[in-house]
Amino acid sequence: QARSHVGSNSVSPAAACVIIIIMASNINVFLRVRPCAKPSPHFTCEPEKGFVTFETERHGPEGDVNHNKTVHNFRFNGIMPMSVTQQEALDMVAKPVVDDVLNGLNGTIFAYGQTGSGKTFTITGGPSRYEDRGLIPRTLAYMFECFRTSTCQHKMYISYLEIYQDKGYDLLREDSGKKLEELPKVVMREDGDGHFHLRNLSINVASSQEEALNLLFLGDTNRVVAETSMNDASTRSHCLFIIWIESTAPGSDVIRRSKLHLVDLAGSERVSQTGAEGKLLKEATAINQSLHYLERVIVALHARAKGEQMHVPYRDSMMTSVLRDSLGGNCKTTMVACIAAEPSNIMESLSTCRFAQRVAQIQNNAKVNEELDPTLLIARLKREVTELKQELGIARGGQEEGGEGGELTDE
Repeated sequence: QARSHVGSNSVSPAAACVIIIIMASNINVFLRVRPCAKPSPHFTCEPEKGFVTFETERHGPEGDVNHNKTVHNFRFNGIMPMSVTQQEALDMVAKPVVDDVLNGLNGTIFAYGQTGSGKTFTITGGPSRYEDRGLIPRTLAYMFECFRTSTCQHKMYISYLEIYQDKGYDLLREDSGKKLEELPKVVMREDGDGHFHLRNLSINVASSQEEALNLLFLGDTNRVVAETSMNDASTRSHCLFIIWIESTAPGSDVIRRSKLHLVDLAGSERVSQTGAEGKLLKEATAINQSLHYLERVIVALHARAKGEQMHVPYRDSMMTSVLRDSLGGNCKTTMVACIAAEPSNIMESLSTCRFAQRVAQIQNNAKVNEELDPTLLIARLKREVTELKQELGIARGGQEEGGEGGELTDE
């Protein structure tokens, strides 16, 4: 069961908006440190306080004097050290966002960092051990657990979008045997109200946890991966796992529609380190360019947060267009900054933390997405009419029995 068109999660003009609750909050930023045997002595982490510190050498490898700052301190909403488990990551990062989504708010969780820093492991999980399941499968399990204990009726739909070299593809396509360039592309369209819509992206019904996981596995099978010198299974594209939720309280004609984006961004690469050539080099160039566009959006939103008037270049890439609501819009957003603590990766990790601090300054304005459902409204009105007819019939029957058909008086 699939519907071939999906639009933005906007309220239609014809629908009557029941409640508008706007929740302004900054993006939450968490740090995850990939396990390693010998972390750099210039990196220290204090998970209890939420602090990490980097110390850079005053003299460079060529003997040049570095006059820049040598000690860099960063604070996060939470830090996941090397010993953190996948379940602890879910509890810290995902559950608060999922709870908001189940209450009608849009949510986004995205992982950012250099290639090989653990982004895919965090979002999707490891392929070999059950306890290595990532945020997506654990989030699906948590959602269906909430469905079972809730009095509301819930429906779940799933989409899986891959952005490869700034072109969109549906990972849940049925014709997965075809070459990537032969497949229909997911394209973006903007309506008159400024809302973006994704065409050729299927929405698939998931009525059980098993169905949802099968869709996840199908999408992961179709992803573009390659082996590089820094990562044996490097994802060469950005992937967005989208969960759409519809919920209705018993007897209510108000429906809540929300969405959750779980985003695995491709990692930034230094070609001098990865040694990429040919196709890998072309892919690395596209990845770095799209991340550059993302950084431009973050810088513009950061400037806006400080009161400056600046254009936000969402349209520069497909990824920033898709994440427009997640960055400064109607969404509760959380970022997971993934870093590696080896000495050779310290500068890249420092760059990731700097990016995370800019993201933390962005404010989103999330609102509960509620509207009257015409179908439910008509059904409720019909029930009320039927009940009123029954009450009227009972009243008339009592009148005939007690007054033998006489007229009612003031007494």
